[in-house]
Amino acid sequence: MANLRQQLLELVDKLSPTLEKAFLDAIDDIKSEIVLREVVAKLEARDVEGAIQALHIDPAAFRPLSEAMRQAYDAGGLLTSQNMPRLADAFGNRIVFRWDVSNQGAEANIRNLSSTMITNISEQTVAAARQTIVEAYSQGAGPIKIALDLVGRKSATTGKREGGIIGLNVPQAELIERTRINLLSGDPALMRKYLTLKTRDKRLDKAVQRAIAAGKPVDRETLDKVLMRLRDRNLRLRGETIARTETVTAVMSSKHEAFQQALSKSNRDASLVTRKWRSAGDRNVRHTHEVLNGQEVRGMDIAFLSPSGALLRYPGDTSLGAGASEVAGCRCDAEYNFDFAEAYARSRGR
Repeated sequence: MANLRQQLLELVDKLSPTLEKAFLDAIDDIKSEIVLREVVAKLEARDVEGAIQALHIDPAAFRPLSEAMRQAYDAGGLLTSQNMPRLADAFGNRIVFRWDVSNQGAEANIRNLSSTMITNISEQTVAAARQTIVEAYSQGAGPIKIALDLVGRKSATTGKREGGIIGLNVPQAELIERTRINLLSGDPALMRKYLTLKTRDKRLDKAVQRAIAAGKPVDRETLDKVLMRLRDRNLRLRGETIARTETVTAVMSSKHEAFQQALSKSNRDASLVTRKWRSAGDRNVRHTHEVLNGQEVRGMDIAFLSPSGALLRYPGDTSLGAGASEVAGCRCDAEYNFDFAEAYARSRGR
């Protein structure tokens, strides 16, 4: 039978697609509510903030992600409780523990997790849109083109907008802009950089290669296709990354809360708990987590200290300020041990 760590990772694999779909649905909803002429009017007036407001990228649009996160949180806590070791109080009496997602601490945790996630997503999305507008102005692009680059063009097949910047983060928006500049440069060395991108549509490689061989910029039609596909694929990549990272955070947070609830139910002191960081143990583990592997702390609140200086109470924890470099795509685990046998022996010896 799979151990708890394996079961939790399987749970993440099972539930992260739900959060990914919620993210992509939210972006589709934002795009569907945009009135293009309102955005164009603001851009014609050089009103950047007005154009941003006309996109209606507000936290409420991402609320559906909260339910997906709550589902992952509850499932993680339940699975942890089902694998909990047998508990006893200081007098040896058996303790029956059940996971309680409505517990005050659990409710506070899921609210904070959801709020932080939605705030980060909406702020990053707005920042990418703002940067795209400012950069486009500097390149002399017209209002209609800027607006279409933001929201995408409607597909004749689906009726949905495709290829827009909305939904991407700042680094992704920068990638799109660098690619545009490189492919219009006519410089073979710069143009070849496109062929190294993992999110490119390889079906367009031959057209780009022909332009490189001729030492000419990519033609406008090909460029539009390249950038549209690049935006769409980066949007899916961002959805996958957000879903995986946030689902891991929800599951690992609920695991921590489940052990906290069990400790409280047993009326035991937190000093009887040890927590040990366990990395995934393969070559894909980031360096800081390789160093963290095996690090042990006592109690429920003392954080693990990463070589980067980041503090994490468990893998995926951002409550103490750990950034994306420490949590994005993390596959680590924290091993919890209750040292109740020692406490019981001491109580019987008095």
